[in-house]
Amino acid sequence: MADLVLTTFDWVPEIPRGYVRDLRVRWALEEAGLPYRVESVPFRERKPAHFSHQPFGQVPWLSDGDISIFESGAILLHLGEKSRALMPAEPRGRSDVKEWLFAALASVEAASQPWSFFKFSGDTDETPMRKFFDGFLESRLKHMEDVLAEREWLAGTFSVADILMADVLRLVDHFDGLARYPACRGYVARATARPAFAKAHADQMAHFAAAD
Repeated sequence: MADLVLTTFDWVPEIPRGYVRDLRVRWALEEAGLPYRVESVPFRERKPAHFSHQPFGQVPWLSDGDISIFESGAILLHLGEKSRALMPAEPRGRSDVKEWLFAALASVEAASQPWSFFKFSGDTDETPMRKFFDGFLESRLKHMEDVLAEREWLAGTFSVADILMADVLRLVDHFDGLARYPACRGYVARATARPAFAKAHADQMAHFAAAD
């Protein structure tokens, strides 16, 4: 039995399928070739045992022996430290991966997540708050366009930083938010063309569909 156990919801509505963040962990595990199994917790009735692993009642979390880790970024960092396929061995390369991992969360997803809430909800009202988030995301994408115009992957070779950044940008692209950013769009296309992503995505979709 594999020591690594990924826990996600047993079911989610159709709209977020393919974007639930256990996909990031599945993707990393597939890239690294690490054996793992998937377990589920109820989406509709979140019990105390769930909150004991994830204090906000979200998913995913990863169990590695007697270690339980929540937050997708923390999980990816943990897996990166276990596999050279996900993070280089030399200090400079590891540092580059870590800074881009945190940039994906703190600089890019911090802008894209509230923007995506408007998109998911179908809210098209041109309120001051909506305009603020549109501008916030645009400023981040302009910087990422400059970065990605000059490199294939963020830290030289493909890493957990690319898994996280590509997944963040993938949601923006889903709502056509990368239309004016060809380098960002090309980066997402390169990342999602990887066989490990294809398997992770298909497995997540099948997992949730099985509970319909």
